[in-house]
Amino acid sequence: MPGNSQRKGAVRRKGKGNTAGSGGRVRRGLEGKGPTPKAEDRPHHVAYRAKRAANQQRPARPSTPRTGRPGSGPEWVVGRNAVLEAMETEIPVRNAYVAAGAERDDRLRDILKIAASRGTALLEVTRAELDRLTGGVIHQGVALQLPAFEYAHPDDLLAAALDSNDEPLIVALDSITDPRNLGAIVRSAAAFGAHGVLIPERRSAGMTAAAWKTSAGAAAHIPIARATNLNRSLRAYAAAGLMLIGLDGSAKTSISDVAAGPGPMVLVVGSEGAGLSRLVRELCDALASIPMSKSVESLNAGVAAGIALYEISRQRVAELD
Repeated sequence: MPGNSQRKGAVRRKGKGNTAGSGGRVRRGLEGKGPTPKAEDRPHHVAYRAKRAANQQRPARPSTPRTGRPGSGPEWVVGRNAVLEAMETEIPVRNAYVAAGAERDDRLRDILKIAASRGTALLEVTRAELDRLTGGVIHQGVALQLPAFEYAHPDDLLAAALDSNDEPLIVALDSITDPRNLGAIVRSAAAFGAHGVLIPERRSAGMTAAAWKTSAGAAAHIPIARATNLNRSLRAYAAAGLMLIGLDGSAKTSISDVAAGPGPMVLVVGSEGAGLSRLVRELCDALASIPMSKSVESLNAGVAAGIALYEISRQRVAELD
């Protein structure tokens, strides 16, 4: 009988002392090692090499957009009206998508025409894939992914202004949070000869799709710098010889008087509600207001910046004449 040491022919051997155990080696050797990986996941398998080669030939699929500071990363424009307006204003496009089987109306036809005329490829994806890419928002079968905006460094903005043949003129924005105001100011700055726009990194609108659209393409023609610390950048500009002029509705001096005479200048525009912050106000060499009827309390920040920039440009042209 198996295991019976008393059977005929069985020999019991006596060792010296206690018999040593295996230390669990035998038991561990008998333990399972989990399920066997798929062939395509095993590096030395033919299926693994075939899958890797296929992935290298397949175009990379864009990831779902991440959230972050406004204007700090790729952004999506979705919906037929929004996409059509974006393409008409020549907003830079990273990827363009249209859902397979999307109903063609006049707006989609116009989108297709503009894309064809500019050589913009429209990638056809399933509606489910477009839902995933855009985070489930209503896209009406079409969407654009914009590239992350490339901001200039504040020091480079200053260097470019000083190297220009014209008197340096920079527009600095103190906590402008409405992207449409930012876009309008960028447009005015480009129209009236400013060398660039400086915005703070925090508590400020960035160059989003709304800002791009409002700038009517001007953002492509004027550098926009982002400062980690606006006060520090303004001090550096002042040390380089630029006069800091802050727009303030309560100031007694008119922008016409402050803008008179040539000289390097930074026009500082405050936020829509609170205006200039205390520290920025203290840094300014002069505060100026825009004369207007007493029946109106204040102007929109974008409008005020446009008027001030026009007056500065007018005064400079007059000096040259």
